[in-house]
Parts: sequence; C-alpha cells; structure tokens
Amino acid sequence: MSIVAHPLHPRHGELALLEPDLATWDAFVDTHPQGHLLQSSAWSLLKASAGWSARRVVVLDHAGTLLAGAQVLFRYQYGLAVAYTPRGPLFSDDATANRLLLHGLTRLARRQRAIFVRLEPNLTTQHPLADAIHTWILLQGLHPERTIQPRSSVHVAINRPSETIFASFSKGHRADIRRAERNAVVVRIGTERDIPAFYAIMQATGARANFGIHSEAYYRTAWQCLQPRSHLLLAEIEGRVVAAHMVFADAQCGSYLYSGADEVGLKAGANHLLEWHAIQWAAHLGCHSYDMWGIPDAFGQALEADETTRTALEQSAQSDPLIGVYRFKKGFGGQIVRYLPAYDLLLIPPLYTLARQRIG
Repeated sequence: MSIVAHPLHPRHGELALLEPDLATWDAFVDTHPQGHLLQSSAWSLLKASAGWSARRVVVLDHAGTLLAGAQVLFRYQYGLAVAYTPRGPLFSDDATANRLLLHGLTRLARRQRAIFVRLEPNLTTQHPLADAIHTWILLQGLHPERTIQPRSSVHVAINRPSETIFASFSKGHRADIRRAERNAVVVRIGTERDIPAFYAIMQATGARANFGIHSEAYYRTAWQCLQPRSHLLLAEIEGRVVAAHMVFADAQCGSYLYSGADEVGLKAGANHLLEWHAIQWAAHLGCHSYDMWGIPDAFGQALEADETTRTALEQSAQSDPLIGVYRFKKGFGGQIVRYLPAYDLLLIPPLYTLARQRIG
C-alpha cells in the first residue's frame, strides 16, 4: 500500500487512515460485501472523461486489514468543488472505523475545497446494517437527500443453475426469448469496432422514447475502461443490428446500464434475448446477482408501506413514464429492492443550495 504526498494519517487506537494505491483499493472493493462497480478505479477513469477526478481513503487495523473505505469523485469550478461517493462509502460493522472514515472524508474534502460531500451507500433497506448505518449517519449531522443513482431497482439472483434462472422468468418473457430465437435473431459479442452500431441504436431509442443519451465517445470510453468487465452484445437479423446492450460487472453483481432497440428489434423480442445472454455472462463471471438498474421508485417505497399506502403507490406507478421499463425488468424474475437515501455532508453551508444543483 502506498501513501500519497499528503497522507491522511490520524490514528484512533489501533486504526489508521491512509490513501491506498489502485491495486490495493480495487482488491478491497472486490472483497468487501458492499463493493460495487461504481466504487472501482475503472469507474473513476470513465468519470474522468466527464470532468471528475478521484481520491480514495481507507481505514485499516494494526494487522493491515482494510475495514472501511470510499472512492470520492470531485468536480471543480471557480476554485471550489463538489464531492460524490457513488454507491459508497463501503462501511464497516465497526462504528469506530466508520467514524474515522467519515473524519478522513471530511478532511480530504476540505483540502479539495469541497462545498459538500454526497454519500450514497450501497445498502438496500433490507440489508442487516441498513437501519444502524442510516441512524448513525443522521447522528453525524448529515442531511438525507435524493439519490443520483436509481433509488429502487430489481435484483435477479443468478448464483444458481442456468435452467433455474430461466424458469424464474415470467411466462411471457420465456415466450419472447424463444420467439426471438425462432425469428432468427442472432446474438453476438461486440468489439470496439461495433461501438458506432451500438450508438446508432442508442440514438434511435433515445429519439423514440424521448430520453437523453451519452456521446459515442462516452460509451466507447465506458467499454474500454471497464474491460474485461464490460460486455457489448448485439442482436442481428439477417446481418443487420436491431438491438444492443452494454452491460457491466463487478466481483459480485452484473449491471444493466445501456441498451436500445429499433422497431424491428422490439417486434422480434431481441431485447429479451439480449438480456438473457447478459445474465448468463454475469453468472459465468461468478456474480451472485444482476442489477436491472432503475425502476419507478413508488414500487420500492411500497415494500415497507402498509396495505392501503402500498396499493396507492402501485397505482400511481402505473402512470410513471418508466412503467414499461419496469414490466420488462420485473419479468426476469427478480426482487424489488430500495437503497438507502443519499446523505450530504455540508462543509461550506452558504454555497450549498447553489452547489447541489451542480452535482445533480
């Protein structure tokens, strides 16, 4: 483990605070129960192309075991910064380690002249540590906020035989996958040369569904930076690309981030077949779950609501623009989950209102 030129070095008892080298950090993310793709150094390289820079801090014990840590992204303007830990920090079950981590994050952010730090833990509300971590964060004086990453999602368990995974899909999804195969939809693994074809599909999908997309350069950088844990899948009919998915994985979970299809691909069921191939890829890597990445939050809120409120939330979700996306994702047999909220640590309160618009 290396220490940067200006190390964070306070010690609390037998715990120490350091900035790790990239190899040490990524190994920690891979083995930590809360480790996530968005906390990897590869993700920070992708975000660097969008104007963010990254720093990392870890808490370790006297034996050198890493207990907690965070990768923090900074964006600068006018000599000040906003700071963000996507799907992080990675907390310990040791309150002393978490307290030292928050101290280190605060100290690091102040050095970068950050107006505030937004934490976005990779903990669902059903996680055994969720209530304790939520309460502890509030007691530290942080403010709950809306998340930047999706608050609610669908997680598909994939640490089981392929036939069991397939059998858990809805009857309609199984039929659509088989229909795509009968309609001669061919799935192949894409390379960097296929990024333009992928981008063309994204453009067509964004125009049809009226949502914004990234630039072609961004998707290319995403595919490159996250190799070998990025996977481009193309669906073709008679040699023409009709749908495409770009999916990713960390050591524990596959993630469905970018996808699209043209009208021919939609009618042929190509998206369903691509998603089945993506799930099998993540399972082959050893992932235990597959994150469908975002559904209407009303479904997540309904998880812990009383019956009357739950019914009202589920009814309101029917008019959400993402209801079709929800039906597609839920049909793969997963469970609805809801993450803890984001939390803002205010460092320069007078500028907070203006700066929070920047991070959004």
